[in-house]
Amino acid sequence: MTTKKTSRAAAANDDLRLLIETLPETLREALGKMPTEELLEIVTDLGRLPEARLPERVVTLSDRPIGRAEIDYILARVSPPTEDNRAGIERTLHRISAIRNRHGQVVGLTLRVGRAISGTIETLRDLIPTGLNLLILGRPGVGKTTKLREVARVLADDFGKRVMVVDTSNEIGGDGDIPHPGIGGSRRMQVSRPDRQHAVMIEAVENHMPEVIIIDEIGTEQEAAAARTIAERGVQLVATAHGNTLENLILNRTLSDLVGGIHTVTLGDEEARRRGTQKTVNERRAPPTFDIVVEMVDRDEVLVHRNTAEAVDRVLSGKDVGGERRTVRNGEVEVRAEKVREPAPLPPPTPEPGRRQGPVRIYPHAISRDLLERVVREQQVDARIVDKPEVADLILALRARTNDPRIRRVVEGSET
Repeated sequence: MTTKKTSRAAAANDDLRLLIETLPETLREALGKMPTEELLEIVTDLGRLPEARLPERVVTLSDRPIGRAEIDYILARVSPPTEDNRAGIERTLHRISAIRNRHGQVVGLTLRVGRAISGTIETLRDLIPTGLNLLILGRPGVGKTTKLREVARVLADDFGKRVMVVDTSNEIGGDGDIPHPGIGGSRRMQVSRPDRQHAVMIEAVENHMPEVIIIDEIGTEQEAAAARTIAERGVQLVATAHGNTLENLILNRTLSDLVGGIHTVTLGDEEARRRGTQKTVNERRAPPTFDIVVEMVDRDEVLVHRNTAEAVDRVLSGKDVGGERRTVRNGEVEVRAEKVREPAPLPPPTPEPGRRQGPVRIYPHAISRDLLERVVREQQVDARIVDKPEVADLILALRARTNDPRIRRVVEGSET
């Protein structure tokens, strides 16, 4: 066990060395004096001091601002930035992202450390072999891609699945033509441009017969539609999406289709009264593409929604979403159900003083009685049609007939 840990640490340090070697000498020396195992990213912006970002703090690497020479030095040692302004180092998981000015010149770089870490999916291990579609949500930098990479490796190596990774930014399988060992025996399809991710997703299914497809960052309607198409063909999907929580995803019009989508429906009076809701409500439009949704709270804490359809319905009905909160403590996974508070039942309506209870009595004045009765029946309105205006709660008439003497007498008599 110790030997395996040592070899993994050595491989990680070797990968990090390749990233550090792309930096100018002054920055390399500064990084050599700090604990690089905690390093998240290095930021070099033109005219500003270079920074190393760690989980809890930021370290300034030099008291000399970054110049054009330093940025050009780094760019000369990595692959050329693609259309999405991302570059990499061959056969590593590191990502170099560029900031450009309005003339297209690079004026800033973010060098993000990529690590293949085994044992990061203990909180999800029981969900992986189920064959159900799994969606991972979480804020940037929380470790979604790291978990996705480990899921790909476990499915391919431990469960013998045919796994295909659609790697748009080369973050899962690393830069270069040969995938990083961190994805195990999974195969990898690269994407020439970010706007072609949905097409490559479909191509992967049609051409390569995978049992599982791994996708990082579903972010457009086309990609959401492609995910639904893949799921309908019986291929297991494991993906990440832009969104912090399930509630955020439901409110995202572009991506809500991943969890079934929502639409507005109008209920009849009886149904609204039975549900204790307003007549206009939001409901789930279709079955979710993803059966399970995982919210990453932190690197070692997740909130699992085992039944996406049920969770979405609870959110739309105003109830607590619930779920299983899983936390890694001292190497063990603790699972506890989230407490769910059911909304208090609505009190029965209190009748206004002097107002009669029961269906509303309507008198149609110069309006088709048959047509009105049909509307009342189809809309399930709690009302009945009466023959005399004197016993009506409501007189329905065209605007042009509101001054008829008979109607005026009844109205004036009710006001006295």
